[in-house]
Amino acid sequence: MRRGIAATALVASLALAATACGGSDSGDEADGPVTITWWDTSNATNEAPTYKALVKEFEAANKDIKVNYVNVPFDQAQNKFDTAAGSKGAPDVLRSEVGWTPAFAKKGFFAPLDGTEALAEQDKFQPSLIEQARYDGKTYGVPFTTDTLALVYNKALFEKAGVEAPKTWDDLKKAAATIKDKTGVDGYWGSTQAYYAQSFLYGEGTDTVDVDAKKITVTSPEAKKAYGTWKSLFSGKGLHKADTTADAYAHIQEAFVSGKVASIVQGPWEITNFYKGSAFKDKNNLGIATVPAGSTGKAGAPTGGHNLSVYAGSDKAHQEASLKFVKFMTSAKAQETIALKNSTLPTREDAYTAKVTADPGIAGYQGVLSSAQPRPALPEYSSLWGPLDDELLKIAGGKESLDKGLGNAETAIAELVPDFSK
Repeated sequence: MRRGIAATALVASLALAATACGGSDSGDEADGPVTITWWDTSNATNEAPTYKALVKEFEAANKDIKVNYVNVPFDQAQNKFDTAAGSKGAPDVLRSEVGWTPAFAKKGFFAPLDGTEALAEQDKFQPSLIEQARYDGKTYGVPFTTDTLALVYNKALFEKAGVEAPKTWDDLKKAAATIKDKTGVDGYWGSTQAYYAQSFLYGEGTDTVDVDAKKITVTSPEAKKAYGTWKSLFSGKGLHKADTTADAYAHIQEAFVSGKVASIVQGPWEITNFYKGSAFKDKNNLGIATVPAGSTGKAGAPTGGHNLSVYAGSDKAHQEASLKFVKFMTSAKAQETIALKNSTLPTREDAYTAKVTADPGIAGYQGVLSSAQPRPALPEYSSLWGPLDDELLKIAGGKESLDKGLGNAETAIAELVPDFSK
């Protein structure tokens, strides 16, 4: 999943729908193989080739099934699928971001997978990831890739400054100042995006909403303290000022991989790009630590990733073929292959083989997964970051006070979850 690019509402492509329709409209010939369509939302350059190769491997082992592979840009896929599933042309299988899964399940677009061959090895997957694929007591996806955020840092710069990976945000401020004094580069550059600010909420023992109490908590004292800490990391010695431009994600990433900033908070989807940077020609120079803790002593970041989900509107033959495909793509062997080729994190423990964990990036992120927090099974949850993205940008840029920005976000969130109290 790419967190740096905000999802944009785009109308579904008629051309894509025409060439990628699922179910009985897949163009199967009588007595010929069943053709299923898979919409993959991975990076078309760095990751898609691995998935295409696995598709060919699956087809070779299952002569009665053909897979129509379609790579759909991540920032377009949610809206395209929503439109296609509501009419015609939805794919048989979707690489569904974990936040989309309960939302599409609620709409009846995904088929429940409990008791099917796709989930025959459910006990091999991390329980928290299975939980994220569930909605209203049923499982609507098989964990395909997982991720979380970590503090990634340049070991050489930290060693030169004589500092260690910080355990708390206060420690980070001190380390950043020392790094600036000793090396001349900024010690930390933070993001203005709400997803990246989520860890600050966890550090104060809160969230944007309390799902059990059905209450919006984004303006609670704990949340204000969390965002206050977040805001404070944009000013001070060794702390880079907030980038409020549209290209902020790319600017922060480039500064880190070129050694112009010593640490950032980032996810494992950038592992391959870290290694392409001049600062990490030696892969072992990449340090990975749990995101610093807040005043409560708690540390953690949201769990992200993708599930493979089956379209409920496909006919029986296409659903059965889809279940075989999902089982294959989420098998230990396929997960190991994907990890080795794409440097992504497997979702099942038996895929963390010696070869996989030989990659310091994967091994490092595996070490912080235990502190990651799964998102609540609230269909609207992922959409709650939208209003915060708008307001935090204004707050970080000095155009709005913290109280006003969070108040505006609360009002916008209330429209998304109208049955929640403030």
